[in-house]
Amino acid sequence: QVQLVESGGGLVQAGGSLRLSCKVSGPTFSSYAMGWFRQAPGEDRKIVAAIRLSGTSTYYIDSVKGRFTISRDEDNLTVDLQMNGLKPDDTAAYYCAISAGPWIEGTPVPTEYGYWGQGTQVTVSS
Repeated sequence: QVQLVESGGGLVQAGGSLRLSCKVSGPTFSSYAMGWFRQAPGEDRKIVAAIRLSGTSTYYIDSVKGRFTISRDEDNLTVDLQMNGLKPDDTAAYYCAISAGPWIEGTPVPTEYGYWGQGTQVTVSS
C-alpha cells in the first residue's frame, strides 16, 4: 500500500519562502512521476510541478517557473517543493501524488494520478 504524507505548509508573507515535503512509503516504480498539485477554494485541483522518480524529467506550470523547485531524495524517499517568491495567488491546499502510470522521458507529464496525500495548507498574505 502506497502512502504519501505532506508536511511544511503554513502562513507566510508575500515574497517569502516555504518548503513542502512529501514522504513516500510502500512500493513505487522509479519510472513513475510524483506531482505537486494545488487547489484553491472554488477552483479545480491543478498540477504545479512534477518530477520523475528517476532520471531528469521535471515539469512546472508557467506561473511558478523560476520560483518553485521540485527535487527528490531517493535515500529518504521524499519529494520536496521549494517555493520562493510566494504570492497571494499561490494560496491553496497543496497535495502530492504519484502517477497512475510511467512517465517516459521526453514525453508530456502524466495526467492521471493514483495515490494522493492528505494535503497541506499554504497561505500567502499580502
